[in-house]
Amino acid sequence: MSQASFSSLSLRTELLSNLESLGYQSMTPIQAQSLPAIIAGKDVIAQGKTGSGKTAAFGLGLLQALDVKRFRIQTLVLCPTRELADQVATEIRKLARAIHNIKVLTLCGGMPFGPQIGSLEHGAHIVVGTPGRILDHIEKGTLVLDDITTFVLDEADRMLDMGFQPALDAIIEKMPTQRQTLLFSATFPDEIKSIADRIMDQPEFVKVESTHEQSTISQHFYEVSNFEERLLAIRLLLMKHQPESCVVFCNMKKDTQEVADELCNYGFSALALNGDLEQKDRDQTLVRFANKSVSILVATDVAARGLDIDALDAVINYQLSHDPEVHVHRIGRTGRAGSKGVACSLFSAKDANKVIILEDYLGIRIEAEHLPELSVLDGVIAKPKMVSLRIDGGKKQKVRPGDIVGALTGDNGIDFKQIGKIQVLDNWAYVAVGSEVATVALKKLEAGKIKGRKFRIARMR
Repeated sequence: MSQASFSSLSLRTELLSNLESLGYQSMTPIQAQSLPAIIAGKDVIAQGKTGSGKTAAFGLGLLQALDVKRFRIQTLVLCPTRELADQVATEIRKLARAIHNIKVLTLCGGMPFGPQIGSLEHGAHIVVGTPGRILDHIEKGTLVLDDITTFVLDEADRMLDMGFQPALDAIIEKMPTQRQTLLFSATFPDEIKSIADRIMDQPEFVKVESTHEQSTISQHFYEVSNFEERLLAIRLLLMKHQPESCVVFCNMKKDTQEVADELCNYGFSALALNGDLEQKDRDQTLVRFANKSVSILVATDVAARGLDIDALDAVINYQLSHDPEVHVHRIGRTGRAGSKGVACSLFSAKDANKVIILEDYLGIRIEAEHLPELSVLDGVIAKPKMVSLRIDGGKKQKVRPGDIVGALTGDNGIDFKQIGKIQVLDNWAYVAVGSEVATVALKKLEAGKIKGRKFRIARMR
């Protein structure tokens, strides 16, 4: 019997016979790695892309643990969107069809509230839903989580991208601490790690990806003599590598604005980030860069501290840092999560001492390379794939990410896949949409209502 067959697991006989009738022969890698621990009742973090078979992994695990005779809500599955919640509920029902009388209920925003209350009154074993609507039911007292034994966070990274962290925290507070928690995520940024540390008990970590490809940063050094040459070098490097997101590090505040302005004059999408910015402008700059509606951030080290941008395509050091440790920290922001990153550093003859210190620290020999040919400047500058829209309403106006998604995707709206990061701050919110649908999205928000009222909407320039 192959190790990858479902029959190698100690699953209920009715689950196994149903899997056979569904034609599920062997397990996908994520199922093979996570199911034994899930069935054993352990907390599990599983990292894998969509389509890896993760729904069946947690679906089989929660059905195995379910006590059907106990007509209480024993499992809660949280998903970032209504579409995903519907898919997950359908898959769980399919896996459960050989077990009689299992009730799976979906609770999502964008659907009438009344019928959901009626369904909850009739009871269920498994609830699948979106954070905003689940929290609404908890706050109204129509959903009680006292009997939860299994809690699943599906596409956790997407939920954080869409600003659901406060809702997640509030929901988790309302369920028993003695439970099994399963967290599935395509990526594993620091925020996911900190959530896992808080809500999970010694979780097993499962990762399914091409693990042979290590995080690789290719470093390049170029010698320049003056401001004009430095700026030309940056333009050449940006045109050669065409990064979707790149940070240009400067040692001084005044340089950040100067370099950003010059790049904008040449048609690049760039913003400066330095300590002189007011908090609102800083928030706005970071939001636009994080949601990929601006490609280049020109920043000082201090301003970039706490910069929560995962896996930059490129880092350019406009000047070498005075401290080799800072240099390593700068370039370490690229090439994360197994992707290849490019780090380009400019230096002048005056930097001889810095170069020697850096060589010793890195244990490499730094040789100046030739800059790309001038002909690369004839190419077309890639525009950002996303556009940021600002909504003049935020947490204080009770605006939630789910409300924004609903307002964008309703009748004649845009597809959910065209929505990027959503960030809701105290008095305003930002949503990234695909640049090709920005006008449609803007009109949809302007014409419609969020939380039953009109808000001013602006396209960020």
